[in-house]
Amino acid sequence: MNIILLGPPGAGKGTQASRLEKERGMVQLSTGDMLRAAVAAGTEVGRKAKAVMDAGELVSDEIVTGILSERLDQPDVAQGFILDGYPRTDAQARSLEDLLASKDMKLDYVIELVVDEDALVDRITGRFSCAKCGEGYHDRYKLPKIPTICDRCGAEDQFKRRPDDVEETVRNRLCEYRAKTAPILPFYEAKGIVRRVDGMAPIAQVNADIEAILDGR
Repeated sequence: MNIILLGPPGAGKGTQASRLEKERGMVQLSTGDMLRAAVAAGTEVGRKAKAVMDAGELVSDEIVTGILSERLDQPDVAQGFILDGYPRTDAQARSLEDLLASKDMKLDYVIELVVDEDALVDRITGRFSCAKCGEGYHDRYKLPKIPTICDRCGAEDQFKRRPDDVEETVRNRLCEYRAKTAPILPFYEAKGIVRRVDGMAPIAQVNADIEAILDGR
């Protein structure tokens, strides 16, 4: 199965993509990761991208499509892929459609994790973690038993918060997501492949809902 996974920052796309990679052998394709890998590998398209970035310019849709084309030719993609962060415009969606057709591939679903924005802001701004072991906590939903000590590894005074997990920044990221996502949804809705799941549900339930879509249930 080949899918696009949509959802704003904090909606759980990364968590769900990791589950699909582990359970189904699908591969998460992030344009940023692919771009860095192509540059590091020195591929033809990677060299073009490096020249553009070294000049301080934005990488064109043509170069991004070229990098994605190279990645889709790798054998691990045969088990299915998860696109994250691309496409973001109607033009990119149409370009992707042509690229997949040229490789005798297609998108099966565009799955959007639907979230309540106020609840998502609360989820993100309240989270913190242990710098030693990565155990996650939340101001309202999951506090450590002893305020300064990690329940998991016992580290003391090692809790940290991401600097961008503040309300103004989070709301700006939500607005940016709406602006970038809105243009591509009508294109895929016309094809009848858009599906939506409740991104505010527990992680296991979101995973089960996505699995049900992929299994045609």
